[in-house]
Amino acid sequence: MKTIANGIILKGLDLVPSCENILIDDGVIVEISKDVLEGDIINAEGKIVCPKFLNAHTHIGDSIIKDAGDGLSIDEIVRPPDGIKHLALESASDDELVSAMANSMWDMYNCGTSHFIDYREGGVEGVKLLKKASSNIPINPIILGRDSSFYGENPNLHEVKVAIRKLLKHADGIGLSGFGEIETEVAELICNKCAENNKISSIHVAESEDVQLASLEKTNKTEPKRAFEAGFNQIVHMTNPKNNDIQLLADSNTSLTISPRSNGALNVGIVPLFDILNKGIKPLIGSDNIMLNSPNLFRELEYTLKVMKAHSRKYISPKQILKLATTNACDGISKLPNISKQYIAEGQKEELFIVNNKSNNVYLSLINRTEINDFIYIS
Repeated sequence: MKTIANGIILKGLDLVPSCENILIDDGVIVEISKDVLEGDIINAEGKIVCPKFLNAHTHIGDSIIKDAGDGLSIDEIVRPPDGIKHLALESASDDELVSAMANSMWDMYNCGTSHFIDYREGGVEGVKLLKKASSNIPINPIILGRDSSFYGENPNLHEVKVAIRKLLKHADGIGLSGFGEIETEVAELICNKCAENNKISSIHVAESEDVQLASLEKTNKTEPKRAFEAGFNQIVHMTNPKNNDIQLLADSNTSLTISPRSNGALNVGIVPLFDILNKGIKPLIGSDNIMLNSPNLFRELEYTLKVMKAHSRKYISPKQILKLATTNACDGISKLPNISKQYIAEGQKEELFIVNNKSNNVYLSLINRTEINDFIYIS
């Protein structure tokens, strides 16, 4: 039994700052009050107690080629199967991949991340390599696999079905690169099988304006609309929505993950976050390709807060931005199956960190000012 005492805790799904103590027994928060003080004492005076983060979009295999491809187009860098990242993944040894992925997971853990959703290349073997890399690290990977049989025109649907079945035995779902590489029939197969198995089906959409225009020319539909019709329960990016994409998302049962630093690095635009939040949508946030960005979500949150305010020329609260990495991902909020993300409340598991409070605004202290040397405790 232990008590985290004297800190400012960000309590509940709304991250309400509260000067209370937290009693933890066997890894579970059993009481939050001003008076409780039992067991080992962790003094959090002058500190902030925050729920740990979910990094909702990573490509952790890219850890082997950090900062490669600067100045190239998005297709040259990440489009399968010939983007430089895919060629690098094919040529790397298993040991190289496992070591690089493990290092990136420690980077995430040391910056307060408890869960991450990874879009893992390499089929079943790619999924297994990530599980091997994470086996001795106190972090929770949520692995979305993909298979080369999914790509191209006139795919062999028998091979696709076999690959889906095998992947879903090992992975938490399937995460696709985009509609530019797959046929609608393949997308629908994947969504149906993921739904049957209570797994995540995810796809990158509207990352650039070019892919939106190509989709409209080919199908007379935007990429997000095609994703909603196919039945994906998660989309990534939607940096360049068109027509009524944002309203369609608000009306859907689909979760959105944004990755603003990646959009900046790839010159594809700025997601209209103010308009998305204004529709009552509760997005998640991720750092995307590790070849482009560190997986440090404090960097992602600060970039997002400032760029989105500049882009919209309207106020966006730092609490809303912090929720992108914390309580928007909790059960009942994100619409995604099987993500056991915790928050600070009685009955929840202990999943939190304690950092120095460095300003008069706890949310801005976290987003603007927290560095790795400000951590004093990670559960």
